[in-house]
Amino acid sequence: MHFEDYRRYDATGLAKLVADKEVSPAELLAIAQARATAVNPRINAIVNDVPASPTATVDGPFAGVPFLIKDLAQDYAGLPSSRGSRALMSTPAAEHATVVRRWIDAGLVIFGKTNTPEFGTKGITEPDVWGPARNPWDLSRTPGGSSGGSAAAVAAGIVPCAGANDGGGSIRIPAACCGLVGLKPGRGLTPLGPTTGESMHGAAVQGVVSRTVRDTAAMLDAISGGEPGGPYQPASPASPFASNVGVDPGRLRIGVRVPTGINPAPHPEAFAAVEAAVQALTELGHHVEELPQAPFDDAALAREFLLTWFVYTAWELADAKRLTGAGDEAFERDTLVLAALGRATSSVDYVDAIQRRHEHTRRLTAYFQNYDLLLTPTLATPPPRIGEFDLPVMLAHGADVLLKTRTAGLLRYTKIVDDMVDKNLAWVPYTQLANITGRPALSLPLHWTADGLPLGVQFVAPLTGEALLIRLAAQLEEAVPWADRVAPV
Repeated sequence: MHFEDYRRYDATGLAKLVADKEVSPAELLAIAQARATAVNPRINAIVNDVPASPTATVDGPFAGVPFLIKDLAQDYAGLPSSRGSRALMSTPAAEHATVVRRWIDAGLVIFGKTNTPEFGTKGITEPDVWGPARNPWDLSRTPGGSSGGSAAAVAAGIVPCAGANDGGGSIRIPAACCGLVGLKPGRGLTPLGPTTGESMHGAAVQGVVSRTVRDTAAMLDAISGGEPGGPYQPASPASPFASNVGVDPGRLRIGVRVPTGINPAPHPEAFAAVEAAVQALTELGHHVEELPQAPFDDAALAREFLLTWFVYTAWELADAKRLTGAGDEAFERDTLVLAALGRATSSVDYVDAIQRRHEHTRRLTAYFQNYDLLLTPTLATPPPRIGEFDLPVMLAHGADVLLKTRTAGLLRYTKIVDDMVDKNLAWVPYTQLANITGRPALSLPLHWTADGLPLGVQFVAPLTGEALLIRLAAQLEEAVPWADRVAPV
């Protein structure tokens, strides 16, 4: 098999070739590794190798298919999980993460770990320790984050799908930036153990980025379900998620909203992405209507999301210091600033923010009494350029002074939090809703800009709506195919 043939297949297709003995796992691994050697110096998607044995597992739905895992919350026993941090790049994991064990049991051949921002705290992937991951559609632009390395690797044809996770959009944002399918499962459906019960009060979940809906569905079948040490025993679906591919979703009622309280004037391409989706949905017979206002207070949600994110970053930093003995010098300036803001947050304010999540959930639940799905762009702008979110020089110097004098917590009394909302969330204001409310959400690559860049659209579903999302996604995939689009890299 040549690379051109390999790239035509998704993971499900490659697994069938292996099962039919038309190609060997060793041959597939060699092609994937050769492709990585050819393109990774340009996209910086893979940051660590994993010793791969293509004959170790011959069973499972994905037996023999090459695969990459994210270098964050997807531990591989004996190898470091750097979490994008210099402090952790030499600390080996004691055991496999449950999700990694399930991928291995499914027959996937893991041969690398992918780039991620420090502690996954950003919607871009530009860690100091590894350098920026780059978008195969335009090397000057981000592949998104925090699963940016995984998305770049899939878009570049190294693997047909790759491990990802999502605490605020980290599956859907990279999928939208790179022209891929990105499903964030509902709270508790996928495991975060064995060392973690849940992350960010259940906001973070495991999943993949892929080129096809059937791969996304079958991967969810492979990894979903509770674990003995986990906080939940999620209900099993009536049938495998993969069986929903090709099933008529029925006539759906879908509400559409593009402007947000964070970004009242999204880029014209964001509107174009939604218009393309609305046209396709209407032609398929679905009822789509524009919402006069968002079914939740998105500006308040963004600030509450960031407040809890600051506190969680402070905990992540403290945990890494306990584990390694590292000092502040081992961490990025931005991480130190976020952690300082987290430490300056009172416990009462933190619990207030967590409790207010229930109000957003109630409002969204009321919305779903009249609609089946919520449609938004996944991104409010095309993928930003590398370095676009670097701190200005004067602000960076000021932050350094405050960090050295241990007064960075005073930043919470300045406009910096509002500025962080405006700058860092203005291009991705849509994804945090599903994490905070625990609902499933899916990004689909239904639009490319005039410059040839992907810009996905997002569907948010009610609880246990994964099967509905898969049914609709497969219907749209057939009507508006995208898997044959090839990034120029």
